[in-house]
Amino acid sequence: MKKNIFIALAIVCSLSLVSCGGSRVMVTERPSAPYSQRPYSPGPNYLWVEGDWRIRNGRYVYQQGYWAPLRGNRRWENGHWQQNNRGWKWQHGYWR
Repeated sequence: MKKNIFIALAIVCSLSLVSCGGSRVMVTERPSAPYSQRPYSPGPNYLWVEGDWRIRNGRYVYQQGYWAPLRGNRRWENGHWQQNNRGWKWQHGYWR
C-alpha cells in the first residue's frame, strides 16, 4: 500500500515539474486577439488583466481578459509576443 502511494506521488510530482518548463510552441505568424468588449469594473480596487494565450493540444488558444483585485503596491505586466529566428512565442503576463 505504501509503495503504491509513493509511486503515485512520484508520478504527480514529475508531471508537475514537466509543466513548469518553458513553452516550446512557436507560431510563424503572431495571432491577433479576438475582439471582445470589456465588462464593467466590479469596483475601484480592480485592474483589467488583458487576455492571455494558453497552450492546449500543442496550439495557442486565446483566454479572455478579466478584472483582478489589486495586489498592494504590485502592478500587472501584460503578456506579449516575442519573436526569435524560429517564429513567435507568447510570454505570459505577471504581477511585478
